[in-house]
Amino acid sequence: MSRRIGIYPGTFDPITLGHADIIRRGSKLVDHLIIGVTTNPSKNPMFSTDERFRMVEREVANMGLSNVEVVGFNALLVKFAQKQGANVIIRGLRAVADFEYEYQMAGMNQQLDDDIETVFLMADVSLQPIASKLVKEIAVYGGDIARFVSQPVCEEVNARVREQGMKGDY
Repeated sequence: MSRRIGIYPGTFDPITLGHADIIRRGSKLVDHLIIGVTTNPSKNPMFSTDERFRMVEREVANMGLSNVEVVGFNALLVKFAQKQGANVIIRGLRAVADFEYEYQMAGMNQQLDDDIETVFLMADVSLQPIASKLVKEIAVYGGDIARFVSQPVCEEVNARVREQGMKGDY
């Protein structure tokens, strides 16, 4: 029987407790899970690719999962998965809006390589509303993001907001 290698791709800007939940649960479904930290300039990232990579690497190390590795990539997801020898793409879902987009992406990926399966994991109910974009917005407007991200990530986001003078009116 062949090894199951999974890819969990994302921008992770920043990595949230929702991402961590999917990583923890996804790592149980495969023999080896690769967290693919990708670039996506259209999302106007708060952190550089290198900063996000280090952030994800630290968070994964703190989870103590021996079968998880973090790899950066800037390529078509299917090509990255093929290069890594992956046969599973893991995607997290929070809401119906996520499903519509992810369903379309899974269909396109299947057209590109039907040997790679997409597996959807529903976010834990308590974590469903968490989105990186909203975490950043809350931080910019002076809100407390501590219940959405780990303490080190919270500190990094708040430091970046201060550093870039992004505080909004509140």
